[in-house]
Amino acid sequence: MKFIKHPANPILTANPKNDWESLCVLNPAVYYEENDKTFYMLYRAAGHDETHYIHLGLATSKDGVNFKREFNHPVLSPDINGADGGCVEDPRIVKFGDFYYVTYASRTFPPGQYWLSNYKPLGDRPEHGPLFAIKNNTVTHLAITRDFVNFKKLGRITDSRIDDRDVIIFPEKVNNKFVRLSRPMEYVGKEFGCENPSIWISFSDDLMEWEKPQLLMTGQEWWEDKKVGGSTPPIKTEAGWLHIYHGVSTKDHAYRVGAVLLDLNDPTKIIARTKDFLMEPEYDYETQGYYNGCVFPTGNCVVDDTLYVYYGAADKYVCLATCKFSELVNYLVTKCKVE
Repeated sequence: MKFIKHPANPILTANPKNDWESLCVLNPAVYYEENDKTFYMLYRAAGHDETHYIHLGLATSKDGVNFKREFNHPVLSPDINGADGGCVEDPRIVKFGDFYYVTYASRTFPPGQYWLSNYKPLGDRPEHGPLFAIKNNTVTHLAITRDFVNFKKLGRITDSRIDDRDVIIFPEKVNNKFVRLSRPMEYVGKEFGCENPSIWISFSDDLMEWEKPQLLMTGQEWWEDKKVGGSTPPIKTEAGWLHIYHGVSTKDHAYRVGAVLLDLNDPTKIIARTKDFLMEPEYDYETQGYYNGCVFPTGNCVVDDTLYVYYGAADKYVCLATCKFSELVNYLVTKCKVE
């Protein structure tokens, strides 16, 4: 089984009229709101500034394909003097009650900036200054919104000592606990039970403080033997939680896409898992960009048995792939069961 890439791809490209999104747009979170039959997209964007600040823009659609930018400005940006001062990127969206919860990756300082250039060390050499001990790790923050325009940043939800991203919250509690997936880069080695960066699962009472993570899955096939990470928010089905993830190969360093079913009552258990990938880089918009050979899903919606999978292509564009949702679930249940 394979996802079908939309002929309109890429469905969103950089906008040279806006400085903050003139270079690239990618890795969108998308939520389909039943109340107004609208697809809401938060997309990652960057301009040509040397510091490479990264923002989130808002676009909407009625058909899931043709998206209209709502503003000429970002709806969520780094707080230059705050903890997420380098970037807000790779969002994922779930909804609890009246609020949309958005996880996003962030760094304290932008990658294109010599981030301590405005600080003077205490001694003759830079290492004498305590600020030079700060690691500019990518961590994950949480924000909430009612309207995708006004956001409240709640703060960091991963360990600042670890490069931890691809953080995805389940859209419902399981056994009265919030559930999340993440990919801590440093959790590698015999003591962690995996040789390469993998997907971990953890639980929380309040979304801010999380229990010790458990290893959920690591790369098994050739196309995912370098690392695996979570991609889109899990979708609840009668057969289990369906989750789309990405894998990277040591052979060609390309990003490909797979899927798993997790047990509804115990999501630490994998029921089914694709052996073959569901999507890989093929077209110019996926193989020629800022990361050549990348399909990176970050949003999914189900509308009338169509699964919409939104992904970043070559770190440059926003693209769309689809399939019949019931067929994908049936494929996992009948062809991909884990023994």
